[in-house]
Amino acid sequence: MSRHTTKLLFGIHMHQPVDNFDWVIEKGVEICYGPFFEVMSRYPDFRFAVHCSGWLMEQIQEKHPKLYKQITTLAKKGSIEFFGAGYYEPILSVIPSQDRVAQIDLLSKSIKKQFKQTPEGLWLTERVWESSLIPDLAKAGIKYTVMDDYHFQCAGFDEEILDGYYMSEEGGEEIGLFPISKKLRYALPFLNVNSAIEAIKSYTREENSAAIIFDDAEKFGMWPGTHEWVYEKGWLERFVQAVLADESIETMHYGEYFAKERTRGIAYLPNVSYYEMGEWSLRAEDTLKLEALKDEMGFERYEREGVKFLKGGIWKNFLVKYEESNRIHKRSLELSKARESVKKPSFDKALYKAQTNDSLWHGVFGGLYLPNLRDSAYRYIIEAEDIRYGKKTVLESDTNELDGYLKVKAVTPKNIFRFDAAHGGQMVEFDSRKECFNWQNTLTRRKEAYHQRLLEEPKERPKSDVVIDGIDTIHHADAKIDATLKDALIYDWYLKNSFVDHISDMNFNGDNFRHCNFREFGDFANQPFECAQEKESVTFTRNGGLYLPQKAATFMSKIYTPNAEGFAFEIALTSEAKGSFNYVLEHNFHFGAYENISVNGEILKEDGMLSSVKTLEIYDAFLQKTISITLDSVCDIYYFQLKTLSQSEEGFDLSVQGVSFAMVLPFEKTLRLKGTLEVLDVPNQI
Repeated sequence: MSRHTTKLLFGIHMHQPVDNFDWVIEKGVEICYGPFFEVMSRYPDFRFAVHCSGWLMEQIQEKHPKLYKQITTLAKKGSIEFFGAGYYEPILSVIPSQDRVAQIDLLSKSIKKQFKQTPEGLWLTERVWESSLIPDLAKAGIKYTVMDDYHFQCAGFDEEILDGYYMSEEGGEEIGLFPISKKLRYALPFLNVNSAIEAIKSYTREENSAAIIFDDAEKFGMWPGTHEWVYEKGWLERFVQAVLADESIETMHYGEYFAKERTRGIAYLPNVSYYEMGEWSLRAEDTLKLEALKDEMGFERYEREGVKFLKGGIWKNFLVKYEESNRIHKRSLELSKARESVKKPSFDKALYKAQTNDSLWHGVFGGLYLPNLRDSAYRYIIEAEDIRYGKKTVLESDTNELDGYLKVKAVTPKNIFRFDAAHGGQMVEFDSRKECFNWQNTLTRRKEAYHQRLLEEPKERPKSDVVIDGIDTIHHADAKIDATLKDALIYDWYLKNSFVDHISDMNFNGDNFRHCNFREFGDFANQPFECAQEKESVTFTRNGGLYLPQKAATFMSKIYTPNAEGFAFEIALTSEAKGSFNYVLEHNFHFGAYENISVNGEILKEDGMLSSVKTLEIYDAFLQKTISITLDSVCDIYYFQLKTLSQSEEGFDLSVQGVSFAMVLPFEKTLRLKGTLEVLDVPNQI
């Protein structure tokens, strides 16, 4: 068989979450983006594609003029083909049709203005594909997109024929689909240059065979170990030189290949993302079962045939797996529906920023587990709400989270509160409108599949999975494991909202509260309530029980009445159960900086107790606000810092997600409790 010239379609994707820390952007430019374009500037004959999210390009243009000039110069010389996407990097399949088109148009117009190109190719964020996107992509002027070869294999395509583009359609609207090579994703930049070149040259099946690679730019400097390998040891420069010197490789833009070469045929692909994403979107137990099935099949057999049949979940499972993710998503959907009634550019901009994907999912990257990313999403949700309501005071309900239960939103001049009938009539959002901050932005402690690595001996990696004369990807790298982290593996059986109702025994204390292993008799903490909304208040009720072990009928009602500073609440409980119990009213609050928090005048500790008090005062020095909860009865209060153990590029991260407070009151048969929650601008005196 004669060897043909290989068309190398090489692309990089650059993205940072909206409002990511300045030091992260600075580091990215210093060790990744800057060095990459410094090298590429010396070789303008190397044709490649670039996608950069709109917000990141704003940062580069404003704060890094040298890098921006290099990109602009390469574009003028014809080296770069720019790809479009949603301006603020949303997962396109989970935002409304009108927003997809608007966000793509926004980025395309920006690229046209800055670089004199109108993108016809689209970077598919996190490679999350649904065929329903096609009509909207066509409407936005997109002619082709890129996704993993895994997407095609899930539809039954063999790896060896994925060396060109395929055509697909939806309702008669057409689009070209380029399969990104897994072989090349794991070769560049991780294998030595000779091996990487051989991997490219293996795509010579036909005269127009293409070696297709479009991957995260962060792999070229920001992933662990890559800066030294790619730049200090000269991998990128030697790779570019080797490609240009090899007459059997021709670098080409995707658009040129799409225009010149004939399609490989037709392809209809399922709802899918890359393989790892499918694993991450499953519940922990199912992920472990999937991994066990792969191990049972064996590496070689899985690579040969199992990849077509052994799949994980779909991306939208994250909205099922994590209630916190679902809330952010549904709040952005609610705002999108309100666009037509608001009709303000500032509202649209806030909405689009809230749709950034990073806070909605979690895998080897922190994502949802990073409080600053969730803070950013809520910052723009609240900003949009502030524009939407102005000075209005509103009490309204909706069912937009698709669980069949009412959510009630109280909008006051200073704050926004949301209460959820599906989850105990609890407070699930607690916003400062002025500061655009959600104090209820906590995260529940959950079992994750990777926690298993802390509990068992490390597995020996398959020989075929070990990199020789190169470096590991983060998917293969052996993360450093600190055995002491096992102590952080605590899981909550209910969501960490506020106004959570527990009925426990007299042994309830700070330790069993933190470990979530206290005795629970009631069925109020994680069960639905009925909801009745009045003009100025909302009432949640449940005919539940205490289980001793036989059920003793127990009724609970909770009334919230918003006011200028917060809201008043009334809680009533009547039970047929005999004996003495502790009623525990739990609150979970999230803060921007925990070293700046005081509780009843004392600096916040890892855990603590307040005896015989009627008021809980939490001073947030970061926002210069005091959250004051006052009861008409004396209680004991236990608290602890709520921490989660999550996975990241570097290994494992222990993050503070909030502070859990338990207000404990003894009762027999009945309980009547009144109180207020207020947000005060006057700082608490420490």
